[in-house]
Amino acid sequence: MRFGAAIFGPEGLEITDWERAFFRDFRPFGFILFSRNVETPDQLRKLCDDLREAAGHEAVVLVDQEGGRVQRLRAPHWRQWLPPMDHMQVSDDPVRSLWLRYRLIAAELRAVGIDGNCAPCADIAGRVTHPFLRNRCYGDDVETVMDAARAVAEAHLAGGVLPVAKHIPGHGLASVDSHKDLPRVTAPRAFLEAQDFAPFRALADLPLGMTAHVVYDDFDPEYPATTSRVMNDVIRTDIGFGGLLMTDDISMEALEGDAATRSRASIAAGCDVVLHCNGKAPELTAVADAVGVMTDAAQARAEAALTWRKAPTPVDIGALAEELDDLMN
Repeated sequence: MRFGAAIFGPEGLEITDWERAFFRDFRPFGFILFSRNVETPDQLRKLCDDLREAAGHEAVVLVDQEGGRVQRLRAPHWRQWLPPMDHMQVSDDPVRSLWLRYRLIAAELRAVGIDGNCAPCADIAGRVTHPFLRNRCYGDDVETVMDAARAVAEAHLAGGVLPVAKHIPGHGLASVDSHKDLPRVTAPRAFLEAQDFAPFRALADLPLGMTAHVVYDDFDPEYPATTSRVMNDVIRTDIGFGGLLMTDDISMEALEGDAATRSRASIAAGCDVVLHCNGKAPELTAVADAVGVMTDAAQARAEAALTWRKAPTPVDIGALAEELDDLMN
């Protein structure tokens, strides 16, 4: 089956008749869920089943379950988590506790039918990092972020959940919120290659990655990475990322033009699949018309990514939770 080159967010708690017909015709590679889609475990499990049935294949169902502010599944049905940076700072063994945390998160996700999480966030926190991102990072140096991001990725894979490395090639030097404005990074090429790009180079083997809506002046002063052919080449060649490359949410205001224009530009630049999150039907249609089906290369990367989706490795969840509590207390 040739996949449609998009990942879509549904509108609400249940799939609508319109969505069912639209997803059946377009066959998106996957879906992404938000708080508007989440009520109870039973409801969420049914929504995931219905989305896959409509798409006609075992589509990846993603979520942003980082912890802290960016946590779509919350109490009373799911654990509450500290922001990742806060977690790292209070733990007796930060990397081990991060593995435990995301292994538990993976178990909660798989239990309701979600098999992809938009993590690890391998951006390096710095003096100018915007507050929307800062405490979602794992640290402020290359080595810490690399070790933590690898632990997060491995925990997801052990739990049968596909990790998504973000935001390639690095969002930490952006001083504005890309949900609202276009960040511009003026750091020189050599610094970026040695610092912000380094964690993503260490994660280049992962199956899925997400771009940054950020302009890097010393590489391409005109276009953000998502729509830049230059930066897509950097991601593929210099960083060496070989997995399926998705855009960050195409609805974010960092990008110019309407949803269709942004989507066409992203695919033309070299992204494999467009991520569209707001669930608005007119935009879903426009994005689908703009991107069509995956290219041969994107399809091959998509199929390769799906081979990473394994059954969870059996573990004693209670024992892992107890170990994590000990490390955090």
